[in-house]
Amino acid sequence: MVASVSLKAALAEVGEEVDRRFDTLLAIPDDPRANLYRAMRHAAIGGGKRLRPLLVFATSNLFGVDRDCAFRAGVAIEAIHVYSLIHDDLPAMDDDDVRRGKATVHKAFGEATAVLAGDCLHALAFEWLADPATHADPFVRAELVGDLGRASGPNGMAGGQMMDLEAEKARFDLATVTRLQAMKTGALIACSVEAGAILGRVPPEGRMGLRGYARDIGLAFQIADDLLDVEGDEDKAGKKLRKDAGAGKETFVSLLGVNRAKEQAAMLVDQAVEHLRGFGAEADLLRDIARFVLARES
Repeated sequence: MVASVSLKAALAEVGEEVDRRFDTLLAIPDDPRANLYRAMRHAAIGGGKRLRPLLVFATSNLFGVDRDCAFRAGVAIEAIHVYSLIHDDLPAMDDDDVRRGKATVHKAFGEATAVLAGDCLHALAFEWLADPATHADPFVRAELVGDLGRASGPNGMAGGQMMDLEAEKARFDLATVTRLQAMKTGALIACSVEAGAILGRVPPEGRMGLRGYARDIGLAFQIADDLLDVEGDEDKAGKKLRKDAGAGKETFVSLLGVNRAKEQAAMLVDQAVEHLRGFGAEADLLRDIARFVLARES
């Protein structure tokens, strides 16, 4: 599938805006912290799909949220994602040399600086969300902070990463792999959709359809990632592939097979789109994102 014109435009706009904001927020100071900022910029600026800020942007548009507020929240969530990539690439974790087509942070700046760069992006994400510039209502800001904390902590991304480490020593069934990926990958994707609704002051009971959409595209995204690891091109992906089988990890592909995995991902995308049936053309970007999840090459 080729990205629709509107999706292409949104991808370009969000990518440029996220890079511009990271460039401003991570300006290099003229003091001994300079290399720390260079490491953060190396990881945060340029490359990547920017799926999470794109989802905040697309969901916020449903509710007429101010563009600046939406991008502040999107950049905060992307900072959490980037920190997780820095730490995942460390020798103590996945020990990767390449990320987004360039040297990983620990290869370019050393392990100690990489750890600190990840730590700082984690802290800055919450600092940016808590700033009154993100939203005038302190209750909205508090909800954004709480939701991102849940999505990135032991019941979300970090907990899923721990399960992923354990997967190298144990045989996981499909239910366990699904839970692992819903935490490791899906939680931050769900948080991105939720953030747009929170900024739009949509009450929790009014977010059920969006939550279903987020859950389904999160799993479809991970199945596509597993398929990419098996069938993808490393040059296009910008990272090392075919690692899961070498590590002895169970994945959606190893458990379902390539064809069934593709069928499951397509079904999840269809379900995600159906969750948006209560919206009109204003949700077309979210629909396009769901469909494009299966076609990505990186």
